[in-house]
This record gives sequence, C-alpha cells and structure tokens, in this order.
Amino acid sequence: MRLRNKVVLAAAGWLVLITALHAWLNVNWAAVLNDYRPLEKRKITVAYIPVTCQLTCPVTDYISRFSNSGEIFLPRMFQGFPEIKEALISNKVQAAFIVAPLAIALVSQGVPIKVVYLGHRYGSAVVVRKNGPIKTFADMRGRTVAIPSRFSDERLLLFRAMKVWGIKPNEIHMVEMAPPDVSGALAAGAIDAFSMGEPFPSQAEMAGYGRVLFQARDYWPDYMSCILVVRQDLIDKRPDVVQVLVDGIARSGLWLDKGKPYREDAADFVGRYYYNQKPALLRWALTKPLDRVMYTPLAPRKADFDLVRDLMIETGVLNKKIEFSDYTDTRFSDKQTLQTAWKYEPGIAKAQ
Repeated sequence: MRLRNKVVLAAAGWLVLITALHAWLNVNWAAVLNDYRPLEKRKITVAYIPVTCQLTCPVTDYISRFSNSGEIFLPRMFQGFPEIKEALISNKVQAAFIVAPLAIALVSQGVPIKVVYLGHRYGSAVVVRKNGPIKTFADMRGRTVAIPSRFSDERLLLFRAMKVWGIKPNEIHMVEMAPPDVSGALAAGAIDAFSMGEPFPSQAEMAGYGRVLFQARDYWPDYMSCILVVRQDLIDKRPDVVQVLVDGIARSGLWLDKGKPYREDAADFVGRYYYNQKPALLRWALTKPLDRVMYTPLAPRKADFDLVRDLMIETGVLNKKIEFSDYTDTRFSDKQTLQTAWKYEPGIAKAQ
C-alpha cells in the first residue's frame, strides 16, 4: 500500500511539474495578463506572418523591449492571410500586416479598418525550378504558379508581367498557398513556380532547387506588398496608441536601412525568436543585395494604392472604385520624414 501511495504521489508530482513547465514555456503570459487590464491600458495585438515585408513588426517589438517605455504591442504570428483576416474582423487582433489588395477588398466589403503604413518595398519575386523548363516568362504558359492570396500584390505582379509577354489570364493556373509551404511544393514538383515575398525566394535559391525568374521591381517600379492596417475603433478611441505603433514601425524601418550589420542582427533575433527560421536564410534575403528589400520610404502614397486598386478591378477581384481616403488614414504617417532610427546597437540591450 505504501509503495502504491508513493507511486501515485510521484506520478502526481511529475504531472504537476510537466504542467508547470508547459505553462512557463508555451503560454504567452503577457497576452493572458493583458486581457485583465482596463481597456484603455491594454496593449494592442499586432498580427504578422514570417515574411520580410512584415519584419518591422518583430524588430519593433524586440528593440522596444530595451527602451525606456518598454514593449509597444503584443506581436502574434500567423501562417497565412485568411487567418489574419478572421482575427482582425473578430477583434482578436487590433492591427495587422496584410497585403494591400486584401486591405482594399476588406474595406469595400464594409470591414472597418484603415491603412496607416507600409511594410516594405520590393522584396517579392517569381521563382521557378533551377533546372526546369521555364527559362523566360513566355514559358509560363500552361504552368501552375502559387500565390499567397488572390488578394495579393504577388498575383497582380504576375498579371503585369503577363501583359508585357502577351499571355492571357487563362493561360496560367494560379493556386493559393500559404507562404511557408511554397518552397517545399516547388522542390517536390507540385507547382512549376511561385510568386511570393521574401524570404521564400531566398529559401529556394539557398537550397539549390530554385531560381529567381524576375524580381518585382523588374515589372513594377516602387512595388509595395504588405501594409499595416488598424481597426477603426482603435483609431477612434486610442489614436495615441496608433501613433506610437506607427512611429515604432517607422523607426525600425530606418534602423534596418542603416546598413548590413543592422540587417544581420535583425536576421539573428527575428529568425530565432519570432519567425522560427534559420538566421542564415533571413541574412540572405536582407543582404543579397541590400536593396533586395527596402524599409524606407513607407508612408502610404495615393498613386501606389490607385494603381493597386485599378489592377484589382481589371483582374476581377474588386467590383467598385474605392477612393484612397476611404481606406487610408495618413495622419499617423504625415510626420515620418522627421523620425529617426532607433538608437540601438547590437548587443547593448539598451535602446532610445
């Protein structure tokens, strides 16, 4: 009987220990405790996926932890845009990095959000198998190409190239695929190409089975992909919080564009602590070459969004002409030219 009691107690103790370790390692206590704060004092949750056009989100979170004011928001990683869209609509996240066409489409459907800033410029590419049959874009006829969403700039990028090469819309088969899945699908031969943001073109290059057919800037000068949106109720009730968010993102963009050492440091901490990606992959995407992705200037510009909107109408994913002022709020980015980069050097654990 005593032996049995000892076994039971040992098993119970082990269970308690495992449960405690699980809670300590896997539960986001900052998010849990945040829900018990008064509404006016809660930190907002910002959604992102592990791509370079959303890198300023984890960079801002990481560096701001070492600043006098501490972390600005609670970052939450998703694997695809459909999940982010639902979380944004249901108010599980109050701000999110999503692709520009999706933001325009959501506003046209009555979702109360506004674009307040960009993620970065360039940084998307069309990738094919390195030793495959596609040598030029003319060879894309009849091929299957993965895109992140039908509401994505990467889809519109394909259409811009198709116009140049005289390829009709029904001559290329586009399939939606979560960005982290495209490199594996290309390697396995499940798709012939993908149009996607970094670091997934770099991933296919580094692994030796992918080749960049063209970069976004080759067919789309001043190309932009992801943008930062916030819920309208947050803008109405807590504009100061939105301003702090935009200022932090802007400062991170300036910090990343200071040079190679800063990008390499970002690749290290973002890869390890946020994206669950090898830092070497992000270093490749951020530095080969440095202008492969650019984090300035990122204030929303009417001409850029009008172009996206018109392409959406032309390609059948938007059925009405929505105006720039209907889905953007430029108050928060108006003074970003006066912003300065974070004063944070790698390893000093102090930021201003």
